[in-house]
Amino acid sequence: MKQIKAVQEKTNKTKKTDKADKTEDNCGIISSCVIQMILNYGRKREVEHHEKRSTFSGKLGFVLSAAGASVGLGNIWRFPYLAAKYGGGIFLLVYIILALTFGYTMIVAESALGRMTKKSPVGAYHSFGKSKWLSFGGWINAIIPVLIVPYYSVIGGWVIKYLAGYVMGQGQELAADGYFGTFISNGVSTEICFAVFTLFTVAIIYAGVQNGVERVSKLMMPVLVVLSVIICVYSVTRPGAMEGVKYFLIPNLANFSWMTVVAAMGQMFYSLSIAMGILVTFGSYMKKDVPIEESTRNVEIFDTAIAIMAGLMIIPAVFAFSGGTPETLQAGPSLMFITIPKVFESMGMGTIVGIMFFLLVLCAAVTSSIALTESAVSTFQDELKWSRRKATVIVGVIMLLLGTLSSLGYGPLAGVKIIGMQFLDFFDFLTNSVMMPIAAIATCLLVARVMGVKKIEEEMLLENGTFRRKKIFNFMIQYLCPIFAAIILVSSVANAFGWISM
Repeated sequence: MKQIKAVQEKTNKTKKTDKADKTEDNCGIISSCVIQMILNYGRKREVEHHEKRSTFSGKLGFVLSAAGASVGLGNIWRFPYLAAKYGGGIFLLVYIILALTFGYTMIVAESALGRMTKKSPVGAYHSFGKSKWLSFGGWINAIIPVLIVPYYSVIGGWVIKYLAGYVMGQGQELAADGYFGTFISNGVSTEICFAVFTLFTVAIIYAGVQNGVERVSKLMMPVLVVLSVIICVYSVTRPGAMEGVKYFLIPNLANFSWMTVVAAMGQMFYSLSIAMGILVTFGSYMKKDVPIEESTRNVEIFDTAIAIMAGLMIIPAVFAFSGGTPETLQAGPSLMFITIPKVFESMGMGTIVGIMFFLLVLCAAVTSSIALTESAVSTFQDELKWSRRKATVIVGVIMLLLGTLSSLGYGPLAGVKIIGMQFLDFFDFLTNSVMMPIAAIATCLLVARVMGVKKIEEEMLLENGTFRRKKIFNFMIQYLCPIFAAIILVSSVANAFGWISM
């Protein structure tokens, strides 16, 4: 997120063009479609009662929904940058090892906790006591998605704008110097696109678990995979792209350090949607005959495969564009909304590839946003005994109110900052760098010190389930996972304040 400020400063020196003002028209094209989707989903929504909790239809529904939650913007705009910076193949190896140990342990713990209690995070924690620290652990897991999804939807609105722009043949305009900075400075344009994305997300949640979250995940995740493969093939076959493939996949010992492990740990932590309340909520929708371990393995494979394909999509293309200069790679919005459009503009079939790429990114953003929103809605239903309809509407209003701060934070509200950060950067820092590691530590303490790992084992073995990595789980949840989460907390805060560079 830090690059945005630099982009804006550069933009202020660049003459604004009338072309950027077409945003309202671009976003307005799909507004009527979104409204129609709300009506259609509303008619087909599930009839859900307090006495009967919603469920996924089966293993596939859980896996694709959980994978959709995991595969998000971080896989696309952060993973390739970190992999290239911290040793290529070595970073991948460290990432995979951590995913199979740390990631596996946290996914199993949260999913089993949810299925065992059939409750969202607050209720799940309260199932084992009403002490203050248990309440704190439950509520911090519940509040995180409420704070993340508003600013995440703002970025989703940016994706809609760029997708609409490519569809309308404006690839050259999107790649122009200063375009992104001009766009996010325009409060009206960003607010319209943000509202469209938010309404789309709320419409899906309004439809219910099976008719909304699961159905959309089953549709979008295969589309995401197919588009990823197509763009990968296109990217690696560009002249000069193979140097990027080598840079990404071949281990580079010169770039390996302790920070490689820390960076891989942080990326894996955020990428798998750990400590957001999502997996506890989705676990509560899981049927008892769905094997948790096998489902977890599928989510691990899905998330890691998409992350690797993102690297193969982006790094070779950037190398081909820059003539093999790795410094061109950046993380965050600058990569997705500035560098990538320039790369596509320099290639043949840039408009078509641009459409496919931003459609892929939109699928990733939507599946993550509906997972975050579903977790928030589930908490309101469980704790306040609200109907799904009421909870969805209230969460939607919260998303619009909080998201507006982030949406206008680079325009009309650019002068308002919290500890030196604009609203979007602050909410990102607060949730990702501070709250999520603390929530993970709370989950480790709950499982290891209050519940006991035996209860997790019993839940895993229900209906002929397996627990092949039980020894790894027991050791990780009791000892290493809380330490890893603490390292992520310290390193993330240090990185945010510029004390270290990740």
